[in-house]
Amino acid sequence: MSKLISLEEGIKLVREGETITISGMSFHRNPMGFIYELVKSGTKNLGFVDREPGFGLEILLKYGVVRRVRAPMVTLEWFGIPPYFRRKVEQGEIEYLEDTCGAFIAGIRAGAFGVPFMPVKGIIGSDLVKLHEKVGSWKVIEDPFTNEKIVLVKAIIPDVAIIHVHKADEEGNAEILGPLYEDEYKAKAAKKVIITAEEIVPKSYFYGKRPTINAEYVTAVIHLPRGAEPTSMFGLYDVDWEKIIEELQPIG
Repeated sequence: MSKLISLEEGIKLVREGETITISGMSFHRNPMGFIYELVKSGTKNLGFVDREPGFGLEILLKYGVVRRVRAPMVTLEWFGIPPYFRRKVEQGEIEYLEDTCGAFIAGIRAGAFGVPFMPVKGIIGSDLVKLHEKVGSWKVIEDPFTNEKIVLVKAIIPDVAIIHVHKADEEGNAEILGPLYEDEYKAKAAKKVIITAEEIVPKSYFYGKRPTINAEYVTAVIHLPRGAEPTSMFGLYDVDWEKIIEELQPIG
């Protein structure tokens, strides 16, 4: 069954108050075509969760789309901490829950595997433990095998994952070339998955080949060539640094 829809139809799948996650990291393979359209739609009050977001999150914050962020690190690489992210956290304009990379990966893997939690080591003693226990996302227990304390990370289940890929067929099978980051897990964990694709290929393209993301997890497919710009797309185009610098300037 074809899941191919228009960009405008795809935007309607993201509802106010939901928590989203996006593909890529920092300046690389963010679903920017979808994000810019989401900004124009007037959607507000979204939550956002990711391991190492950068430019895509910064645009969502710049235009007031996102109000809640959970992430271990938010970075624009050599540009440092994103300016809108820094300002909104410091001024209390958004809710920010600091995470760790290991804990996020444990949580998103738990969501992908359909289990309620996953253990992670190395963070006992961190101030983050009390913070996460307070909001109910981590829990410290005694390891039944060693009697040592260990942290359980509650499964992370985003409402929507927006994943930009190199190729997809109309049914939702998708291929990513280059680094995957945690995008395969995000697609399996999320309640709804929107694929934006550089190229739509026939179903036969995946005969005898394992898709990066299987169609069974995908809600909708959108044909969106150059849909990661101005971030990069492995093997196709590099970062548009002039556009990046322009977007980081204050509004007005």
